[in-house]
Amino acid sequence: MTGAPGVSGGRTPGGEMAGLDGDRSAEAERAPRRAAFPFTAIVGQDEMRLALLAAAVDPGLGGVLVLGDRGTGKSTAVRALAALLPPMRAVEGCRFNCDPSGTGDLCDACRARGAPPLPARTVPVPVVDLPLGATEDRVVGALDIERALTRGEKAFEPGLLARAHRGFLYIDEVNLLEDHLVDLLLDVAASGENLVEREGLSLRHPARFVLVGSGNPEEGELRPQLLDRFGLAVEVRTPTDLPQRVEVVKRRDAFERDPAAFGAVWAPEEEKLRRSILSARERLPDIGVGDAAIEGAARLCMALGTDGLRGEMTLVRAARALAALDGDEEVGDRHLRRMAAPALRHRLRRNPLDEAVASTRVERAVSEVFGA
Repeated sequence: MTGAPGVSGGRTPGGEMAGLDGDRSAEAERAPRRAAFPFTAIVGQDEMRLALLAAAVDPGLGGVLVLGDRGTGKSTAVRALAALLPPMRAVEGCRFNCDPSGTGDLCDACRARGAPPLPARTVPVPVVDLPLGATEDRVVGALDIERALTRGEKAFEPGLLARAHRGFLYIDEVNLLEDHLVDLLLDVAASGENLVEREGLSLRHPARFVLVGSGNPEEGELRPQLLDRFGLAVEVRTPTDLPQRVEVVKRRDAFERDPAAFGAVWAPEEEKLRRSILSARERLPDIGVGDAAIEGAARLCMALGTDGLRGEMTLVRAARALAALDGDEEVGDRHLRRMAAPALRHRLRRNPLDEAVASTRVERAVSEVFGA
């Protein structure tokens, strides 16, 4: 048994997720994937699940940071969400999974193939683990040494950022990530593309992904520059309710005994949520955000003393994603209240006269701005 709400521990010795990351050879793609724990079967952790769903509806939110105890379903929830999402269409033969419709950025090779739409194939939404000990070449990509030595060709071997394009990049213990990798991620997150210059080879490819990080704050703090790049931040705790803990163990045990049968039981709920996500994506551009909602977000950020305007923009965007999920036509106070803590708790300045935890400060400000 590996943890609480559906912790799967599905990693290979190399630190990557079995089946969804790793070698893109034909043998690897034909290998059977390990079944993912159903997203709808995860017990508790409502705020984490809500933040991940909002990021799935609007990948431009900036990713999700999950902080809390070990074994509370952090990695399981990310992989369960990716398995829940329908397969995506990618350009046939493209190493970067470019969008064949041409609505997103294309790599140099795809642009050279002509005007969209391009020949397409269906692939799973990628979920890529970034191990703490990964080298820079493994992350950004490197020169294919074998082809360089045997054929004299300068060929590029895509890295983890290329594999994560249009999917999820997951970093466990992100607070322990080396500084040079943090700087690299900040550059890519800001530009949406990865520039590789190695041994006279220069290549640029799109690298847009939902960044998901998890960690235990007791093991080290996250650099402020990276912390601010996460759109949402949620806290997870070990369940203290006895019936909830019992239910976690029962579901996990049933899944490990027979993943196929357990998945079949939850398949209707998974399909229902999948349709809800797809519908929310379609509605998202039409969700209205009135002046009153923007003013409410601004008043809340002013009450909390957040730096800059990223807090207001993220809160409004997250509330819009929630409204799309709920089937509402316009953002209201209810949506702002629910997304306030995930969007703002990691943007608060420390107040030496107020040692209240960030979540409590946000809740207090929400009550002051929107009423109890």
